[in-house]
Amino acid sequence: MLSRILIVGLGSIGKRHLKIARELYPEIEIAVFRHKTGKICPKEANFVFSNISDAKKFNPDIVVISNPASKHIEVAKVFAQVGAHLFIEKPLSISSEGVLDLLKMCNEKNVKLITGYNLRFSKSLRKFKSLVDQGYIGDIWTIRCEVGHYLPYWRKTDDYTKSVTAKRDLGGGVLLELSHEIDYINWIFGKILWVQGHLSNQSNLKMDVEDSANLIFGLSGKKSGRIITAALNMDCIRRDRTRVCIVIGESGSLKWDGVRNCVESWSNDSKEWEEVYCDISSIDETYYSEWADFISAIDNNRDPLVNGEEALKVLNIIEASKKSSDDRKLIDVEYLKY
Repeated sequence: MLSRILIVGLGSIGKRHLKIARELYPEIEIAVFRHKTGKICPKEANFVFSNISDAKKFNPDIVVISNPASKHIEVAKVFAQVGAHLFIEKPLSISSEGVLDLLKMCNEKNVKLITGYNLRFSKSLRKFKSLVDQGYIGDIWTIRCEVGHYLPYWRKTDDYTKSVTAKRDLGGGVLLELSHEIDYINWIFGKILWVQGHLSNQSNLKMDVEDSANLIFGLSGKKSGRIITAALNMDCIRRDRTRVCIVIGESGSLKWDGVRNCVESWSNDSKEWEEVYCDISSIDETYYSEWADFISAIDNNRDPLVNGEEALKVLNIIEASKKSSDDRKLIDVEYLKY
């Protein structure tokens, strides 16, 4: 039975998790760990700590790690060692370094680890995956995905130049920050085998890491057994908010619109896109579903949907993408295993 939850980091996503945790567990003790001293305790929390030793003495059952990605593994190891279950926001880290050690520690301590790729819990994306799996448009021929939004619009009340996204040392750049797309491509369409990528700064935004990424993946098709290609364009420079995936198949096309939360189809005889499914719930529902899966995994001693190994796959693909851009050539993805 849960009695204590610790939230590490109180940026926008940390505040969201604190709110959800308090709604789900109104009677238990919830603490916040922030490196900045002198901060007032949020109304949803019982305590606020500014050093990790005090946070560790709190003896949490669950630790939500929502500080900058460059600090995720360091903090996660401290609490995995004492048996606390881990909810680590995406990306799992800024590289694969130290991840295998963390996963081994979690296995030894029977610690459940979920990574915050909340789009896995989107009803519209799940419907999209279900239709792909059912062969709704026959054999898949190719995939086109796109995601982007102007960084200063992400959180208009904050200075984007001080955000994690704009800073390399904190785990910024679109490749890490928008890695939901890499996760769901690998989840829905089959294992990504190789990548050809180009990372760049295309705008005048003040950031020391890429604002654009253009990637081509080679995937092992789940049914056909042949290699299929997926093109993924990611950026934080476009004013029109976009999140879309189009699958082209032998009997038509299927489109997921992540902004509208809708799935549309275009058959060989169509003259326009036809709506197949639309989810009217807000994006908040994905976070509650994510929490439900995490708690169920703890209660039933099973892996969460997006466990540490799934998140490590994303990091391996990101590392191959960076190497491809640096070396200007196609790179095979090397998946680490423990």
